[in-house]
Amino acid sequence: MVQGASLTCLTASGNGGVYGLIIPLWRRHSKLPRKNPVASGFESQCPLHLCPQGLNFGGNPNTLKRRNLRVEAGWLFNKGGEQEQDASSERSENANEDILIFFFQLDLATRVQYALNVEQYDIAQQLRNKLAEVEGEVIRQQEAKRGSSSKSEAQDKAISIIRLRADLQNAIEKENYAVAAELRDQISKLEAESLAATAKALVYENAQYAFRLGQKVKHQTFGYRAVVCGMDPICCESSSWMEIAHVEKLARGSSQPFYQVLVDVHEDPNLLVAYVPEENLAAPEKPDMGRFDHPYISFLFYGMDTAGDFIPIKQLREKYNKPRHEVPMDRPDDDSGGGADA
Repeated sequence: MVQGASLTCLTASGNGGVYGLIIPLWRRHSKLPRKNPVASGFESQCPLHLCPQGLNFGGNPNTLKRRNLRVEAGWLFNKGGEQEQDASSERSENANEDILIFFFQLDLATRVQYALNVEQYDIAQQLRNKLAEVEGEVIRQQEAKRGSSSKSEAQDKAISIIRLRADLQNAIEKENYAVAAELRDQISKLEAESLAATAKALVYENAQYAFRLGQKVKHQTFGYRAVVCGMDPICCESSSWMEIAHVEKLARGSSQPFYQVLVDVHEDPNLLVAYVPEENLAAPEKPDMGRFDHPYISFLFYGMDTAGDFIPIKQLREKYNKPRHEVPMDRPDDDSGGGADA
C-alpha cells in the first residue's frame, strides 16, 4: 500500500516563483497518515523543492493570481445529465493520480539520497524500504494495466487446458460422458479467456503511437493546447468514464491509443489533466514556441527543445520505455539555400 505521501493542495502563492502543491487524492481515499514519520527527523533540511511538506512547483506566481484562480488536482464529475459534451468529459482523475504517485516516487528517491548525503543511514534505509514498496505496487499495477500479467495468465491457462484435456481423455475412455461434457465446457471457457489475455498482451507489445512524450498537441474538438505526458495503447478507463466521454461515438472507439495530456492553464484552468483518444489530437503544423504554463511541467520535463516540444525527464521515459527524442538538425521549414529556379 502506498503510504506517507507528502503532497498537498495546489494553490497560488507568492513565495519566490512557487505557486502550487498537489492534492493527495489517493491519501484521501486510502486513509493514509497525514505526516510521514520516517522523514520527520530531517524534513526541515530537505533539499531543493522536494520536501516532506509538499512538492513545490516553480513558475510565475502571478500566472494564477492575475486570473484569481484556484486550480485543484481533484475533481468530481458532473453528476447531472450532460446534454452536450465539453472538454471536462475527458477529465481523468485516474490519470491525475497516476502522475501524483509518480511524483511521490521522485520525492522518496530524493529523500533517500539526501539522507545518505547527511549520513542518516537508518532513515535512508527506512525510506529505501518504503520506496521499494511503492515501486513494487506501481509495477504490479502497470503489469495488470499493460498486459504483462495477461501474458503469464495466458500461460497458466494453457497449462490448465492441457491438464483438462488429459482428464477429458480419461473420462471418455471410462465412458463417463457427463464428466466429459463438463470438462469440454471448462476447456472452451479457458481457451476463450486465454485468447483474450494473449490479445491484450500483444496490444501493448505492438502498440504504435502517433504522438510522443513531451510533444505539444492541439485538441481537434475543443481547441486547447496540451502536452503529452503519458500513453496507453487502448482506453484503460472505467466503463462509466467511457460513457461520460462518449467513447462509443469515436470513429476508432476504445481500441486506439489514449494519451494523458497536461492542458495549458491559460486555455482551461480547471481541466489540468485529460485522457484523450488519439483521433482527437493533432500536432501543430508549425513549431509551437509559445508560452505553456502548467503546474506539473517542471516536474515531468527538463524544458523546451528547439522545436518547441518539452524534453521528458529520464524517469518519465523509463516509465513508458521510450527513447530520448532528438530534434533533427535540419528543420523542414528552414529555407537554407536553394531558391526558386528561374
